[in-house]
Amino acid sequence: MPIVESDYTGSCWISNRHLQTIFPVLFDYLKVDYTRERITLSDDDFLDLDWIYSQSSKVLILFHGLEGSSQSHYMKALAGFAHNLQWNVCAVNFRSCSGEMNRKLQSYHSGATADAHEVVNYILQQKQFSTLAAAGFSLGGNVLLKYLGEHIYPTASSIKCAAAISVPVHLADCSAELAMPYNKLYLSRFLKSLKRKMKLKSLQFPDNVDVDRLNALKNLTEFDQYFTAPIHGFQDASEYYNRCSSLQFLSGIQHPVLLINALNDPFLSASCYPTDIARQSSYLHLETPKQGGHVGFTLHHTRSKNWLNERIMSFISANK
Repeated sequence: MPIVESDYTGSCWISNRHLQTIFPVLFDYLKVDYTRERITLSDDDFLDLDWIYSQSSKVLILFHGLEGSSQSHYMKALAGFAHNLQWNVCAVNFRSCSGEMNRKLQSYHSGATADAHEVVNYILQQKQFSTLAAAGFSLGGNVLLKYLGEHIYPTASSIKCAAAISVPVHLADCSAELAMPYNKLYLSRFLKSLKRKMKLKSLQFPDNVDVDRLNALKNLTEFDQYFTAPIHGFQDASEYYNRCSSLQFLSGIQHPVLLINALNDPFLSASCYPTDIARQSSYLHLETPKQGGHVGFTLHHTRSKNWLNERIMSFISANK
């Protein structure tokens, strides 16, 4: 597919990429009435799914970013917008992200497609929907793209179209990018949240979490080296990044997918704009607006008027 020419121009009064990223978070006044459903996973852990139901047979499944949840501003904005278009919405909370710690030492990570499979399989078995679509943001977008392109789970073919936004498709490069001085604010926020959760894990599993080492961590690569990787069966952070980066799976996608990565996204490296793969693919539509920040796209940022929501749902509606 040719590269999609984006019509997003940004806000004339917010030109800085960091402000574009932070603004929607600071002014998040959206309220969404979810109905929560807890499902038990095959390893006896659980996931909390937050639903908005409509009278249609269409469902949009949403996956959030690192240390996000169904309450993240971008999740609520798209959930409300899609519901107004008569879609059922299932906002997935990854393990430990719904307000209650999960039961297992294992949590979630950038390549945890087994949990995405369990969600889709549950929906297929327990719900009466004829059309399934999905959208993933940042880490959740990486999970979604990997799930669609790796061809491990047959349930992936049930997702007829999808959108992925602000996705770190090359994990090692993006972890290094987050360690740059200009991203200190984001890195500090992520590490604070991740360390807090791991300290709670240390109470559940005292023999598996070295709190002293946890306190000494300075970046995400170190966190992934000493915690994410060994806890989830990877030899080290390098193996985790290599095996879980969705970049290598993009050419395997066989249903229409829209990937929106802003060129000024402070989290993304140059490797996160896979133009050659998109040009050779019949299904991957790559859109790279010059502005937008990381899951920002602040123009008219309300539930009823939001460029990102309109772009996602326009693509999904045209390809469902």
